[in-house]
Parts: sequence; structure tokens; C-alpha cells
Amino acid sequence: MRMAGPIGVFDSGYGGLTVLQELVQRLPQYDFVYLGDNARAPYGNRSFETVFQYTLEAVEWFFREHGCPLVIIACNTASAKALRSIQQRELPKLAPDNRVLGVIRPTAEVIGNYSRSKSIGVMGTKGTVHSGSYPIEIAHFFPELRITQEACPMWVPLIENDEYQSPGADYFVEQHIRRLFAADTDIDTLLLACTHYPLLMDKIRQFVPPHVQVIAQGDIVAESLADYLQRHPEMENRLTCGTSEAQVRFYTTDTAESFEAGGAAFFRGEVKAIHTDLKP
Repeated sequence: MRMAGPIGVFDSGYGGLTVLQELVQRLPQYDFVYLGDNARAPYGNRSFETVFQYTLEAVEWFFREHGCPLVIIACNTASAKALRSIQQRELPKLAPDNRVLGVIRPTAEVIGNYSRSKSIGVMGTKGTVHSGSYPIEIAHFFPELRITQEACPMWVPLIENDEYQSPGADYFVEQHIRRLFAADTDIDTLLLACTHYPLLMDKIRQFVPPHVQVIAQGDIVAESLADYLQRHPEMENRLTCGTSEAQVRFYTTDTAESFEAGGAAFFRGEVKAIHTDLKP
């Protein structure tokens, strides 16, 4: 008989905490383990091979160290560059009964429901945009949509260095938004395809037309996971589940002190972290 385990949530750094916060709110009965690979962040400009290797090491860590039967890759770059290879090639060898899910597919399944003009803007890291994952996945569900993408390489460094509220951030936010809407003036829905970007929400809304919806992914991923567990009781039965609030543990490959200082803004609450190494 398998032991029950927590849900693992992975990101290259802090961004996945915006998803974790929504998961804990939507699914408070489950336990969670979060891992930020801050020592090697950001992933956005790294090669497919490097992101795949880093993400695979994290997945193995969740399985080995915490017995997680289910891992959520709460990082768009890792979901774009590594998830499919892990699901199809590595998981059957590592743990065929475990599951690794990402953030791109659940978002693609619903994003078309937000748009009346059928024009969607996608803002993400270079890695996510250059992978083409969003246009490919969205086309499966909403082939009529027009997708315009914009890579924003400076946004994650601004956020990670706590400069996202500074006047200097305005230039980089406005620059990319102007470029996106110059490419398609019919965009009425803007998808933040990076889990860091919700921290820039106030500044983004300053520069987009007032009728445009700005969509973050946290609640979409949380609702999708709730639906997944309802449809897969065999997985739900393998998760540690209490009667009160979730137990959430935080780990980082960098120092615990720096993670705690940076993570509170993303998780919107106190974060107590433990340093870990991914290699056994």
C-alpha cells in the first residue's frame, strides 16, 4: 500500500508562489511542498536542455525526498521546455503512477472564453515565447483565436530584485505593452504567461486600454487542479489530506533567509524556508 504524500509545487524561483497561494485557498485540505530553484534562477533565457535537466532534478527531488505523487510545474518556462519530455520519456521510468502537470495546458483550455474580439495577447519570458507553446496549445481548444506574443526579458529581474514598484519599472512595462498592442490593436485579453508577472499587475493596468482584461494564471491552475482531482480519485486518495488548513512547507536551493525575504510578497504572507540541495 502506497504512503500518502503532499502535492509538490515547483518554480525556478519565487513566481510559483503566486500559484501556490491560489492552490492553498482553493484546496485547503491538502498538504503542499514548494521548491524554488533560486540558486539557478531565472530560467527564461536558458536552453531547452538546461531547463529540462534542472526541472527533472526538481521532480526527482519531490518524489525522493517528500513522496509527492503529484507535482505541479508552476513555471511557464519549465512547462514549455521540459514538461512534455518529463511526462512522456522520464515519468514511465521514474514513477509511472505519479503525475507531473504544468500551467500552460489548463490556461490554454479556458483562455478563449475571456475574449470577445478573438485576439489574445501573451506576455512571457523569452523561453516561453520562443517555445511557441501557447499558440500551439491554445489552437487545440480555440483555433479561431489570434495569438500575439511579446517576450519581456527585463520583467522577472525587476521583480526578483524588488524593483517592480519603482518608477524605473514603468519604462520596461510600457515598452512591451505598447509593442504588443501595436502588433494587434484588437487584443481584448492579456495573458500573463509568467507566474512572476502578477506582482506587476498594477503597473500593467496603467498602460493597457481600460476594456482589456488582464489574466493571471493562479486561479485558473487551482480550478483546473480541483477538477483534475475530482476526475481522478485514484490520485486524490494518494494525497495527504486533513480536516483543517493545509500544511505548507517551503524549500529553496538558495539561502533560506533570502527566500523568506523575497517570497513574502509573492505568497502574500509569511514564508519560512529550508535550504536544500537537489542532488542526493
